[in-house]
Amino acid sequence: MTADAPRMTRAERKKQELRKEIVDTAFDCFADRGYHATGIADIAAELGIGHGTFYRYFQNKRDIVDHVITEIVGRVVTALAAENAPDAVDTLDDYREQVARIGESLWSVFGTDPRVARFLLLEAAGIDAEMRERVLDFHDLAADLTAGYLEHGVRVGYLHADLDVDATARAINGMIIAAIIAALRGSEKISDKRMGVAIRRVMYDGIAALP
Repeated sequence: MTADAPRMTRAERKKQELRKEIVDTAFDCFADRGYHATGIADIAAELGIGHGTFYRYFQNKRDIVDHVITEIVGRVVTALAAENAPDAVDTLDDYREQVARIGESLWSVFGTDPRVARFLLLEAAGIDAEMRERVLDFHDLAADLTAGYLEHGVRVGYLHADLDVDATARAINGMIIAAIIAALRGSEKISDKRMGVAIRRVMYDGIAALP
């Protein structure tokens, strides 16, 4: 905490902790019963709180999912700032190092709580039409963010001049999603490390400009 950062009061800290507990418990219930079969009563009972307490933090169970997606988007955007921003590097070697850093940052977002990644990638789109559009919007945002790095690399000269930036961005993101799903499945056929190496090889050697 910096000297200028406001200090959180004990009440604010407890409120934040309970909010996180509600989210965690909700996702446990979603995993056990399924989203549609889970009621507010189930979540409240698991926590040992009343319905009124739940509604002080969230409007309904769907509001929890909206909250989680918003938080994930915020964490992804934060992971792509400062030294990981698209225009922060100017050489292929620096790009290699940057991609490795971004990979670690994104894994900390999606790998720390597999339930959230599983729900976002595999289940949330089935809640309703509006949530399906929100999930698709998330994928569009991810593609736009990735495209920003490729556009910079083409402009500076360390990526192919004729690179199809938009299509390549979606292809790269597809590989990342495949890696996350493999991790969620606990696949023994291929390790997280091997997936990471394979993705980076494509991003480096597959699209790098020839010397």
